[in-house]
Amino acid sequence: MYDKYFDQFEIGEKWESRGRTITETDLVMFSALTGDYYPLHTDIEYAKSTIFKQRIAHGMLVLSFAVGLTKMDPKIVVANYGIDKLRFIQPVFIHDTIHVELEVIDLQDKGNGTGVVTCKQSVVKQTGEPCIVGISKALINKRQPS
Repeated sequence: MYDKYFDQFEIGEKWESRGRTITETDLVMFSALTGDYYPLHTDIEYAKSTIFKQRIAHGMLVLSFAVGLTKMDPKIVVANYGIDKLRFIQPVFIHDTIHVELEVIDLQDKGNGTGVVTCKQSVVKQTGEPCIVGISKALINKRQPS
C-alpha cells in the first residue's frame, strides 16, 4: 500500500495484505518482550474460565503484526501519523490467520513535500470477521520533481 508517493493515491482505493497465522510462540515471545503476562494470554486454565474459553492473542500483538503486514517503502513513508478510533472488536485465537485491509478515505497535502494518507483499517480473521478496526494515518513523501 505505502509503496507509492502521496500524489499517486486516490480516495476509495483499496489494498489487502497477505495472511499471517498467529502461533503459541508468538504469544510467548510477545509476553517476554513486553512483560505482559496477563493470564488471558498465558494461562490455559484461567482462559478456560473466561467468555473466550481459550487463550487469546494480545491486542497489541495483533496490531503489531498488522503493521508488519502493511507494505511500506522506506524512501516513501516518512512516519506513522497515528491511529484514530482504534477498537479491538473480536478475539484472535492461536491458529487464527489474519490479514489487513485498507481503504483510502482522505488525503491531506501538508504543503512541505509530504501528505497524510488516511485509511479505514481492518485486521480481518480467516472467517472474514474484522478483529481490529480503526482509522490509520501515514505521512508520505510526494514525488520529487525531476
